[in-house]
Amino acid sequence: MSRFLLMLLLTPLFLNACAVKAQEQPINISAALSSYYPELKYQQLNSTPVAGVYEVVTENEEVLYFVPASGHMFLGDLWTADGHNLTQENKNERMTSKLKIFPLDQAIKIGDGPNQVIEVTDPDCPFCRHSSDYFAGRDDVTRYVFLFPLEKLHPHSAAKSRFILAAEDPEQAYEDVFSGKYDVQPVPDAPDDGRLALFRDVVRNAGINGTPHFWINGQHVVGYNPQQFDALLNK
Repeated sequence: MSRFLLMLLLTPLFLNACAVKAQEQPINISAALSSYYPELKYQQLNSTPVAGVYEVVTENEEVLYFVPASGHMFLGDLWTADGHNLTQENKNERMTSKLKIFPLDQAIKIGDGPNQVIEVTDPDCPFCRHSSDYFAGRDDVTRYVFLFPLEKLHPHSAAKSRFILAAEDPEQAYEDVFSGKYDVQPVPDAPDDGRLALFRDVVRNAGINGTPHFWINGQHVVGYNPQQFDALLNK
């Protein structure tokens, strides 16, 4: 569910919640959340450093903040006074914990360096291609690539993904596709061996709906961020 749709879902309840006075008795946080927002599906309900404010992690990894005393709900990032984005840090920790669901033996393996990089990428995503260029320029990484074509944005990316997975040399096919070789000529037809469906299921189960995502030596990074790549690889 997009944030826009989620806000539409919650808007009538916001209006009702504004008139509720803070309760003096101890509050059952989960029961209060279900009472105010019965249609909201979530996977985690966590405390925060802010008294009376709780983090709600929805089924698709959206983060909301809930005030059970009044019923208010709000979106945004929670920062500390010294500049730490607690919302993003907590999300990265949750994403790191999901590494175990990725079947590395099914991924496209590139390189044999000491640093492990797990990639969720789309062949036609420009930020994915920039990231691919970055990692291709290093000889200290072993990359495990999971293709996740976003067909609504990139209608040819699924065919390119199948071509890579079916190739006798998937690493070379990956390089050909990500270098743009098949942007000006049709990608050859390729059989579907079922791995693309497997990749999609794994990625969606991790709560990911966009690209690129990376885990560098276990640390999650979202998007093309060469400064962060450097920091994690050069430790």
